[in-house]
Amino acid sequence: MLTRKQHELLFFIDRHLRETGVSPSFDEMKDALGLKSKSGIHRLISGLEERGFIRRLAHRARALEVLRLPGDQTPQGALAGPEAAAGRAEPAGFDPKVIRGDFGGDARGETRGGLSGATVAGAVGAVELPLLGKIAAGTPIAALSDTSSSVEVPAGLLGMGDHYALTVEGDSMIDAGILDGDTVLIRRCDGADSGTIVVALVDDEEATLKRLRRKGNSIALEPANTTYQTQVLPPDRVKVQGRLVGLLRRY
Repeated sequence: MLTRKQHELLFFIDRHLRETGVSPSFDEMKDALGLKSKSGIHRLISGLEERGFIRRLAHRARALEVLRLPGDQTPQGALAGPEAAAGRAEPAGFDPKVIRGDFGGDARGETRGGLSGATVAGAVGAVELPLLGKIAAGTPIAALSDTSSSVEVPAGLLGMGDHYALTVEGDSMIDAGILDGDTVLIRRCDGADSGTIVVALVDDEEATLKRLRRKGNSIALEPANTTYQTQVLPPDRVKVQGRLVGLLRRY
């Protein structure tokens, strides 16, 4: 569940630490990934940190610790201090698929194309939605676009339009009642009113679940957890892919 750039950065940091014993600088990371500014590196590091792949060590400049690598690979020894060998989690798989941003449709209306939507599961009032994968309720991560899975939801939770479901990962929307592991129900649209919780695609690469605010000529993606920061981005970097209409939770 890493994007291609997150994957590249993680392995660059790991390799640099093993070869030199120190973390790479932001300029070195920027040049290695071919990015134009260091702001993209800050965002990628925050995403890796939230997903549990790296840790920033307090009170030490340029101090990063690689906790784990994707797949079956694990870090190769001490990285950024004596803490580096402790507490490694099991690695996660890597599949950088992203929900397409070109659904098409009116600027503030429902989409007319794109991935297949809900189908009626029977005469019992259940609707079968495609479960497209995982969405970050934290810093953005890749959102899968796997139509092989589906979930049945009560028809009463949905209104008109095309819908899909996503599994939430992260805790940045907990104050809005959205928890890690919840299944969110999304109505496809490519525009939303200010204050709406939306699926937002950032830089055509990373999707995240956030509250959208319009601030002048910028768009703010607000978390509902005070431990996370609001992202303020120009409109051309954000594409709305749907708005939240419901939520399922299993205990």
